[in-house]
Amino acid sequence: MSVAQKSQVLNLIDMAGYQDASVVSRQITKTDGGNITLFAFDQDQALSEHTAPFDALVQVLDGEAQVTISGRRFDLKAGDAIIMPANEPHALFAVRKFKMLLTMIRA
Repeated sequence: MSVAQKSQVLNLIDMAGYQDASVVSRQITKTDGGNITLFAFDQDQALSEHTAPFDALVQVLDGEAQVTISGRRFDLKAGDAIIMPANEPHALFAVRKFKMLLTMIRA
């Protein structure tokens, strides 16, 4: 992707639409150092417990989510963010439909 293609204003809320009974993802950027992905979860949708080898930042853009990290539950709403530490089990659940930006740093 050229600099001109990367240097543009993005309306993240509009870049991934909600779909019934689904989780939609859209990769914003990816490099060797990490990636940024936008997700839209319909209500009651989830990502089951898993681990990742790198820290990840979740930023809730719209709606409400429940994030569980190492068995501890966190309730997030639009404007909230949380770091999911590397190698710690975590899961996400849509209390209401929600959109989030996931930033994973590999370095």
